[in-house]
Amino acid sequence: MVVDTADAGRAGPRSGHRRRVWFLFVVAVVVGSVLVAPYLLLDVESSRLEVTSGLHYALLVTHIFTAMIALVLGPLQFVPAIRVRRHWHRRIGRLYLFLGVVPSALAGIPVALLSGRLITQIGLVIPSIGWLVTAWLAVRAIRRRDVEAHRSWMTRNYALTFLAVTSRILVPLLLLAQIPLAGATADSLAASAPSLIPIGQVLGWVVNLVVAEIIIRRCRARTPPLEGDDHYDHSGAGP
Repeated sequence: MVVDTADAGRAGPRSGHRRRVWFLFVVAVVVGSVLVAPYLLLDVESSRLEVTSGLHYALLVTHIFTAMIALVLGPLQFVPAIRVRRHWHRRIGRLYLFLGVVPSALAGIPVALLSGRLITQIGLVIPSIGWLVTAWLAVRAIRRRDVEAHRSWMTRNYALTFLAVTSRILVPLLLLAQIPLAGATADSLAASAPSLIPIGQVLGWVVNLVVAEIIIRRCRARTPPLEGDDHYDHSGAGP
């Protein structure tokens, strides 16, 4: 029996890609569930972020719940079996953008501005704007039938979506980094945690975008493109 080594070589990376995507999906579901849990009962007292008014809380809840939608739906757009089915890909893309990214970004900007802390504003406003810009560039690219650019912009877009996960990983790491310091105690670490959250947010989107660029460059170096590129629906607005 003759084995096509080229096909075998492609099968391995694709299988690994599927596993990574589904792992990302599981992480998104778990972390997203943890993030929305305190807000399910719409109890202001349970808010993890200090709010200044009812409007502030409403915007925060909108931001969190719609971010959860984007966080969970995003990985599905990178599943090859979904990507080659243009109708599913387009529908999920529209849900991701118009029920997730767009409302979450629009709500996130005033939430950040109402926080009153400059570093929190920087940590949330910049990625929120970047969220909207990368989404628009991704849609524009697919309307121009530039699939490669569309994928690149959507990768950057989901990197900003995944900030919700990365920032929660970085804050504990920043706390652990203080342990070797003289005088660091459990109480002092707990007291410094709130001040490290906005730092984790800033570092989170920087780290995510760097990783996204690495992924994009590696994907561009591979040949050929994934099967199914010709099946994209270029007439719609969905990614």
